Amino acid sequence: MATRHKPSSATYVFKTLPTPVGRLRLVGSDGGLAAILWENDDPKRVPLPIAGESPEHPVLVEVARQLDEYFAGERLTFDLPLDFHGTVFQKDVWTALLNVPYGQTRSYAQIAEQIGRPTATRAVGAANGRNPISIIAPCHRIIGTNGTLTGFAGGLDAKAWLLRHEGSLAAPPGLERNVRRV
Repeated sequence: MATRHKPSSATYVFKTLPTPVGRLRLVGSDGGLAAILWENDDPKRVPLPIAGESPEHPVLVEVARQLDEYFAGERLTFDLPLDFHGTVFQKDVWTALLNVPYGQTRSYAQIAEQIGRPTATRAVGAANGRNPISIIAPCHRIIGTNGTLTGFAGGLDAKAWLLRHEGSLAAPPGLERNVRRV
C-alpha cells in the first residue's frame, strides 16, 4: 500500500463530504489526513483541536477526490498522506487495518495474531473503535470471529453498506433502509 505516514503538530481544519453513508467530516493538516468523523460521532472518540472549515485545503480536496472514487467503485486502495496519532499499540492495529484488502474481511483475533499479540483480541477491538481514519484504514472490514458485524463508529448500517459495496457481504432484505443518501 502506498499510503504514507507523516507526523504533524499543525493546525487541523475540516471539510464536509456528502457520501452514500452520510456526511463525513474530513479532518486534516498540512501533514495529512488526521480523521474521518461521522455525523453522530462521539467527540471523545477522536479528540482533535479543529481550527475551522477549509474546504479548499489541498490535503482534504485530495481525500475527498479519492473517497468519491471509492464510493463510485473506481478506487480499491488509497494513496494519502496520514497525520493520525495514537499509542504504539493503536498504531500497530491501524497499520494492520491498512493491509486488509478491498473485498476481504478479518476477525479481531486475526488482527491480534497479525500484530503479534494473539491474546489481545479485546484490546484490538478497542483500538479498532478508536481508529481515526475510518474507510481509509478500513475498520469496517473487521468482523467478529463468528462472522457477525460488530461495532462501528458510523453505525452497523453504514458498516454493512461498505462491506456490500466492496462485495464482501450479501444484502439481507431491508438492512439498507436506515443508511442515508446525501
